[in-house]
Amino acid sequence: MTRPRVAVLDYGSGNLRSAVRAIERAGAEAILTSDATTAVEADGLLVPGVGAFEACMRGLVGVDGVRIVERRLIANRPVLGICVGMQILFAEGIEHGVRTEGCGELPGIVERLQAPIVPHMGWNTVEPGDGSRMFAGIEDERFYFVHSYGVRDWVLDQPPAMPDPAVTWTEYAGDRFVAAAEHGPLWATQFHPEKSGDAGSQLLKNWLATL
Repeated sequence: MTRPRVAVLDYGSGNLRSAVRAIERAGAEAILTSDATTAVEADGLLVPGVGAFEACMRGLVGVDGVRIVERRLIANRPVLGICVGMQILFAEGIEHGVRTEGCGELPGIVERLQAPIVPHMGWNTVEPGDGSRMFAGIEDERFYFVHSYGVRDWVLDQPPAMPDPAVTWTEYAGDRFVAAAEHGPLWATQFHPEKSGDAGSQLLKNWLATL
């Protein structure tokens, strides 16, 4: 049986080698690439990301990543964003008073967490959204987070053309924010599946099952 091919988008951000190894352990062939054709044509696309929203968006634009993601989603081809790779899929990010436009594939603004101590670093539970496929079999597990920013408000301006998104939430120090989202072929996690042990590996297997 042929393994699915997953392009891990190399735009200068993210734990690229960790992402590649995690995808391979989950049962797929991983290709680290910044080539647009390869990224568009692969069975799945993984968009990693660490660091500042603005820097990640600059890197993404530099490899035509916004268009790559858009083309895949229009064609109903799966995309998975991780950590800042999730954040840049939202409408915009605000860091240190500076607003940066995101990909706009998900509704919401990435802003600093309202918690006494940031970053939010370590293991946390989540509240999977109704009908979640991402968390099938791992609904009660813990996942590894490390971030200072997140999406604290999810509002759809109009009903989506596809089924309602499954939005997963978590809470840290009394602040509630989006931990993951599933919107048709677009999946995204604020936490790091590749650092989340067996639960993270199962999540990646759940994603690969959609390819």
